[in-house]
Amino acid sequence: MSEDVEPRAATWTQSNAETVGEAVVAAVAAGGVDHLFFVSGSEIAFLQEGIAKARALGRPAPRLISVPHEHPALCAALGYAAVSGKPVMTAVHVDAGTLHHGGALSTAAHAGLPVVMTAGAPPVAYTGSMPGSRDDGGHLWAQEVFDQHAIVRNYVKWDHQLTWQDNPGTVMSRAIQVARSGPAGPVYVSFPKELSFQPVRDGGRFPSADQLGVPVPAALDDEAAREIAQRLVRAACPVVVTGRSGKDPSSVPALVALAELLGIGVVDGARRSYLCFPLNHPLAQATTLLPKADVVLALDAFVPWVPGRNNPPASAWVAAVGSDPIAARTPTFEFTADLRATADPNRAIRAIQAWVERLMDGPARERARVRSAALAEAHAKRAAALVLEAEKVATRTPMAPEWVSYQVGQLLDEQSVVIDDTLAGPRTRDFIAMDRPGSLLSNPGSSGGWAVGAAFGAKLAAPDRDVIALTGDGFYMFGTPGPALIAASHYGAPFMVVVYTNRSYTTGTTRLALAYGRDGYAARAGYEGGYTDPPIDFAKEAEAAGAYGETVRDPGEVAAALRRGLARTRAGQCAVISMWLPRLEAED
Repeated sequence: MSEDVEPRAATWTQSNAETVGEAVVAAVAAGGVDHLFFVSGSEIAFLQEGIAKARALGRPAPRLISVPHEHPALCAALGYAAVSGKPVMTAVHVDAGTLHHGGALSTAAHAGLPVVMTAGAPPVAYTGSMPGSRDDGGHLWAQEVFDQHAIVRNYVKWDHQLTWQDNPGTVMSRAIQVARSGPAGPVYVSFPKELSFQPVRDGGRFPSADQLGVPVPAALDDEAAREIAQRLVRAACPVVVTGRSGKDPSSVPALVALAELLGIGVVDGARRSYLCFPLNHPLAQATTLLPKADVVLALDAFVPWVPGRNNPPASAWVAAVGSDPIAARTPTFEFTADLRATADPNRAIRAIQAWVERLMDGPARERARVRSAALAEAHAKRAAALVLEAEKVATRTPMAPEWVSYQVGQLLDEQSVVIDDTLAGPRTRDFIAMDRPGSLLSNPGSSGGWAVGAAFGAKLAAPDRDVIALTGDGFYMFGTPGPALIAASHYGAPFMVVVYTNRSYTTGTTRLALAYGRDGYAARAGYEGGYTDPPIDFAKEAEAAGAYGETVRDPGEVAAALRRGLARTRAGQCAVISMWLPRLEAED
């Protein structure tokens, strides 16, 4: 072998595991998973035992985080993965625990994060035949269903139930490999109880996820990069639409460099999950720019715009670039594009910029300079108008949601991480001018209730940063916040939640009125099913879970209450600040 050639890495990991359960723990640790979000179940107790044994013997093992409900546990895993950039694991109790993940399954499916979801499976070995057999009560028969995995199959990339002939370490490495490979996403593994007790051969040898091999991110084809660059350089009004590219924080400065070079306006797509471009940058624009565009680069934008709402003109040339540019798991997808390319957004941005730098001549640079100045002026005017708009409603009671969002924006700094689970009403993106990559995460799925669990996971991943969750009261209740607050208290991971309490479902009031009219039968009947009034006292509920709670009704107290809540979190206690807002479509 030549001296300048590195020897090939070992293709198998020697774990010294004695049982299937221990091999699972070893493979998870070898795959880079350092946190396991765990909800108790008798058939997954092997994870508790295996992790404790590994730690006692000085072997690698993930940190076990016990969360007393499956929905916030999965949301916490997503929050942790988003902020840390690492793969993560959950473990829940058979079919019931899997069902309790609920709407968080949708969130996981659209988050683009490497989450290994696991669950126990009830034993089928007859009573007394082996360790873990059906000898623990009549409930074991009730847990068996025809296809436990059918619960999650619409939402995961890959699933597998561990079988007798499997190498357990290989199966877990395979799960991590698939979860991490682009486009990253959730996978699901279940463990029949009796298997976890079985011995393994050869000291539990298996290939790790890295030894199996995780593909490098896809690069943009050079011909496609050149065509996109040519179109952007020649365009009169080029626009970039973003959605999920900011999942890789390094893509943010890369996009800033490209936008500044070309004088491109950057707008958020209709589904936006990550901070893809600094919101306080002069080139950050409102979606009202899109109807003027002649060239559009949709960069990992799942839903780039809603047709009929500020979409580009039919004459615009559109390139859609991302890890999944055709949204392959979405059955109906009617967005057209002149060019679609599968590529990692960061690598695509850099490839396009390399061509832009070669193609930019004097006239193109002058066009970019003039565009940049005009876009900066539009950005400044919009920012000033938003401040005036907030100040106009500063004394309104019940409080205007825009005033609350404005005050939240004034509270934030470079150390803040915002978890946004609000709808259009509070207009958080208008007033929260975050610029640090990874500082703003929005619910990537269609199910509300993500914020509180995600904030817990985010705080575990970033213990030295302020984590602030924003949510409406409906979504707050959907997220079963109590278990997340309890777990955060137990593990010393405090965060603050701002609840926009309007006691109303947008779907059952404003959206209903838009569909059937404000003179429709439901509207005249008082929007039955549209309100949760009177609401639960979120402040007292928070106190029962060990958090600080406060309800704010005076608009003059908003800023002070936010500061009090943040001070509590910095002192080690979660805080829930309920902002009392007017009901939708009703006198208050």
